[in-house]
Amino acid sequence: MMPLMRTTVTLDADVEQLIRDAMQQTRQSFKEALNQAIRRGLANAQVGAEDAPFVVRASRMGLRAGIDSGRLNQMSDELEAESFDELSRRLAKSPGKSPSRKRT
Repeated sequence: MMPLMRTTVTLDADVEQLIRDAMQQTRQSFKEALNQAIRRGLANAQVGAEDAPFVVRASRMGLRAGIDSGRLNQMSDELEAESFDELSRRLAKSPGKSPSRKRT
């Protein structure tokens, strides 16, 4: 006989309802319905080498020649830094129009 394992599990509301429905249909206890559902689910999971490999279907991004798609984040960061520098220069030239200063 296999040893029993006691554990606490938090079920999502929809899963709880599925278990309760199974209990009512099969006239099983909560424990029996849950164990049966887990056994069925894991038996149908087909985990292992039989699974088809994940395939990535690439598509063209339509970038112009000379643009390295691997560096788009860097390009975005550089453009954001340039924009911040320009805004900082404009605010430094007109200190009375700084958005962080409150007029009273």
